[in-house]
Amino acid sequence: MLSCTSNSKKTENSMNNHFEKGTFGYDLNYLSEKDSLIVLKSADERAQVIVSPAYQAKVFTSTTGGAEGKSLGFVNYKVFDSGVVDEHMNGYGGENRFWLGPEGGQYSIYFQPDAEQVYDNWHTPPAIDTEAWKVQSASDQEAVLTKKMELKNYKGSTLKISVERKIALLQAADLSRTLGMTLPDGAAAVAYATDNKITNGNDFEWTPETGTVCIWMLDMFNPSDSAVTVVPYNEGNDKELGAVATTDYFGEIPSDRIRYENGTLYLKTDGKYRSKLGMNAKRTKAVAGNYDPISRRLTVITFDADPESTYLNQEWNPAKDPLKGDALNAYNDGPLDDGSIMGPFLELESCSPVAFLKSGESLSHTHHVYHFTGDEAALSPICEKLLGVSLKQVKTIFK
Repeated sequence: MLSCTSNSKKTENSMNNHFEKGTFGYDLNYLSEKDSLIVLKSADERAQVIVSPAYQAKVFTSTTGGAEGKSLGFVNYKVFDSGVVDEHMNGYGGENRFWLGPEGGQYSIYFQPDAEQVYDNWHTPPAIDTEAWKVQSASDQEAVLTKKMELKNYKGSTLKISVERKIALLQAADLSRTLGMTLPDGAAAVAYATDNKITNGNDFEWTPETGTVCIWMLDMFNPSDSAVTVVPYNEGNDKELGAVATTDYFGEIPSDRIRYENGTLYLKTDGKYRSKLGMNAKRTKAVAGNYDPISRRLTVITFDADPESTYLNQEWNPAKDPLKGDALNAYNDGPLDDGSIMGPFLELESCSPVAFLKSGESLSHTHHVYHFTGDEAALSPICEKLLGVSLKQVKTIFK
């Protein structure tokens, strides 16, 4: 484990303790058997973040309460324990992972040229699925990891891409600036910024003719019977802004699982019904969140979004316009037709604009993750400040 800390003896002792499943200490021990981890941590070791070089620079999980605190990310033990490498995707989990889009369509990097875009032909590129990344630097405050990859897309172009990914723990002062308020008594926090950069390593420009990619960030968390995703959006005319959301990725989301109210979209995230929504860059306010009243976890993501930029369509349909896509997505896992399920988990996602880059040019995308835990009375002002609604509203929206 790569853990740059001022108290290595304390860390070593805590590693030898037995922790209950669901705690950060349990996941730290479990994941340490599979990788030399990087652990970012605050001076008091309450806020901690696990970064994994072997598993594509994922942030696997984090905590607001030290080793004995709750583990806030989704770790898919059953995939790890199976020992099976899946040819399509290895869903190890991770509360923040770097992927590249588009998943489907004319520019897809998950389907070979001319292949029918169905599950049997869908394969996640190894560089973002199974291959290790290189650690450039690591401390107890930030880590920088890199990866070079060559990806063949649906158009037949081989794209040479260099990726640099920096994960930095945010300090109390950073949180105060973000919140515009002091963290309320009774609330604890862990937060980090991810800065993700791709560079065109080809000797040609990435154009509509060659195809291209976008940066795609996906955050996986544990669902619960009462968890709800909250997505503020810009209200206005559909002709000017587009539809509020695309809600038919896996069939239309049933009306008892989605709500629109006063510029806020709510999605039920109980891990019992597979559903996904997308929102374009004109509609999104570049922020989304999820609240679980059972674990008393409020998670908020913020990200770069440009309403004037072009975003890629990721649908598995080459007939669709590849240059009309989402800046934000939200997902609730659920059983497939055969009864199997990958998780269950929920996801919050963001994408960069399209990377039409000349040789040597770069595109960056910043994506922040904030977790707040504690008393509901302490968490509600944070929810109101960042998401524009009270926790009472979130808790009762589907009742």
